[in-house]
Amino acid sequence: MLWVKSLHIVFIASWFAGLFYLPRIFVNLAMVPAGSNAERERLLLMARKLLRFSTVIAVPALGLGLWLWLGYGIGRGTGAGWLTAKLLVVALAIAYHGACAPLLRHFEAGLNRHSHVWYRWFNEVPILLMLVAVVLAVVKPF
Repeated sequence: MLWVKSLHIVFIASWFAGLFYLPRIFVNLAMVPAGSNAERERLLLMARKLLRFSTVIAVPALGLGLWLWLGYGIGRGTGAGWLTAKLLVVALAIAYHGACAPLLRHFEAGLNRHSHVWYRWFNEVPILLMLVAVVLAVVKPF
């Protein structure tokens, strides 16, 4: 079980690294001056590759989490309310990840509707999600 847990942590950290950095690329894309096509294309390429990497990394992260839950029974029994809350946080992280794809498509199509300030706030969401998930998994407050 410790091998599965270790790999789960590594893949989660890698997935979230992508979720931390992708919106930072969006901040920079929102700040690209008109006519700076080379800069815009370079940032779009980085964003596409990072989104693809994050998506691929999310699969084993989630699969290993399911293995811990269903295979080893982590979070079952009394006092397991923390797992229900953590699964909600995981669902929010998946939704956040999913929300990044249409934002990237809008940038690619030249249809971005948000300012760099909006993306700076958007960038804070995965930090809060990870903080809550770690506290729930380690402290198990309920």
